[in-house]
Parts: sequence; C-alpha cells; structure tokens
Amino acid sequence: MTNSAVAKTSISLLFLLSAGNICADTKAIKIAPAVQTEAVAHDADDPAIWINPSDASKSLIIGTDKGKDAAKGGIYVFDLDGKTRQKILNLDRPNNVDVEYGLKINGEETDIAVATERNKKRLVIFKIDKKQGTLTDITGGDTSVFKGETGPASEPMGIALYRRPSDGSVYAFVSRKTGPKSGYLGQYRLAPAANGKVNLEMVRVLGNWSGGGEIESIAVDDKASLVVYSDEGFGYRVWKADPDAPGADKEVNVIGKAGWKGDREGVGFYPLGGKTLSVCTDQITGGSKYYIFESAEKSADAPIAVLETTADETDGIEVTARPLGPKFPNGLLVVMNSSGRNFWLFAFPSGSL
Repeated sequence: MTNSAVAKTSISLLFLLSAGNICADTKAIKIAPAVQTEAVAHDADDPAIWINPSDASKSLIIGTDKGKDAAKGGIYVFDLDGKTRQKILNLDRPNNVDVEYGLKINGEETDIAVATERNKKRLVIFKIDKKQGTLTDITGGDTSVFKGETGPASEPMGIALYRRPSDGSVYAFVSRKTGPKSGYLGQYRLAPAANGKVNLEMVRVLGNWSGGGEIESIAVDDKASLVVYSDEGFGYRVWKADPDAPGADKEVNVIGKAGWKGDREGVGFYPLGGKTLSVCTDQITGGSKYYIFESAEKSADAPIAVLETTADETDGIEVTARPLGPKFPNGLLVVMNSSGRNFWLFAFPSGSL
C-alpha cells in the first residue's frame, strides 16, 4: 500500500470515529450512479421501485415532484434508463410514494402505488398495469388521513405500504408535518370497493417522536413485519407493522442515533446472507451518505458500512436486492438528488459488504 493510500485510509477511519460511528470495522464504500433520471419540473422528493413480474429489466422508478405552487406537483414514472415514461400532473404537494403488490380488488391481485397529497390531506392510489407499466388513478371517495386534526398535524408527508402475510391485507403507514410525541404516525387499511376504487379505514396511531426536526421517511420490512421511520434529529425508530401482533404498541428499537451530519431521511432494506440490512440516509449538501446496519430489530448503533456519494441533500430512497438486468445485477439503490431535481440509480455494491 502506498503512503497516499495509507493516508486516505487513515482519514476515512478518523472521519468515521469522529462522526460518532465507533466501529473500526465500518467500511467506507464510494459509489457512483449508473443512471440518472430526467429531471422533474420542480422539486423531486421520493422514489419507489416497481418490479416487473415478467421481465425485471423493464421495472420502473416512480418518483414524486412536490411542485412549486398549489396543484403543480406530480408523479413521474421512469424506466431503468432514466427516461420518463409517464407523468401524472396537477397533484397538490405530493411528498412520498410507495409500491405494494397483490392488493385484492374484486378478486384480482393488483400492484399499486400510493402517494401522499399533502395539501389535500389524503392519499392518492394508482393501479399499476403489469403489461404496460402505466399507472391509473383508483383513488376512492374516502382517502383522507388524520381526520379531526388541523394545520401541519393534518398534512401527510411520508408513506410506506405493508402487506400482512397472514391474510394479505394491505396497510399504509403515514407520517405528517408535525404531531404529538406519542402517536405521530397513522396506520390505515386499504379497503377496495366494488367499483374498483380504494378507500381507507383507520386502524391506529403509533410512533414516538423526540420533538426535534420532523418525521417524514418511512419503510416497511414485509418479511420481518417491521416499520422503520426517521425521527430526523434523533434516530430511526422501529415498531411492529402488524397492528395485532403482541407488543405492537411498544417501540422495538432505535438505530442510527450517533454520527449524523445532516437530517436522517430515507430508509430501505436489502436482504443479504440471511440478514436484512437497513440502509439509512444522512442528508448532506453535495455528498449524502447511506449508512448500513445489520438489522433494524437487533443491531447496535454502529453501522457495518457507509456508502459515500455526491448525491445532493437526499430525501427519499428505495432499495431492492432483486437483480434488475445487466446494469443492476445485485439489485438497486435509488436516491433523490436535490440540485438535479432527479433520482440517481446505483448498482447495489453487495460484493463489497
């Protein structure tokens, strides 16, 4: 190893230790995007991945444009080359979006994308055509959230979908602009109607909040039935996703409490070697980082690796371990890039972990 290489390694290790991630085994891995999507019109925020069941290389990235003014936001659909396939415009401040598979609508298992529409205080729900890869609005007449609340406490921000293994019920976890220190999130069951539209049924409120920053990003590990959300100034909080599970009213764990330079933002999961890794975002101007933890449920605060990028002020992310063609043979990490108003697609570096 050259002297310069030794110096770089020492600097990297010193940074990790000084940042509060006290773990000499933490690996710093620099990654560059394989693809950058075309820009949205105003303000990119959050991506989701839809995996095409017939040909994974034809999977899609679904991203939000929060918009600049009322009713000027939208949902953008991109292919894995970053080209825009579809725009759904005139939405009123759509913040986050997520995808789920197999919601039964009139007996048909349907793939869906659901976004928060902040200024209308509701969710917007789309059916994904499995052959064409297009989205169709199937929002029912009652998809409002946080009923009875006013002001920022009524405005939905983050969303994550969960399909319960025991019965196939699909739930939406929704965060809001502000809320109480207990019961910040709402959990809703998606309720298909006979006309093919989808409504919501309130299930419960859950989730603690430190009182610093806000809570936006949420993700669900379907396999473990865990919901993880970012308390931006504190850490990533972990709860049970099944509302009927024993202990569902109590916090399971908190990870990522030390070492953050910016806000805690997007979170996702990557199965590897019998474990499910948690990928957690440090929102940094010009160089966001993504810390990887061995487990949301059991891991200590120190990450096993950090992915270093030049992505700007990342908000939302999404992760999959599914191979998605030659560019993404070990899965995909999608992140929001603020200055470019777009999303960056990285081949997940599982071989370096």
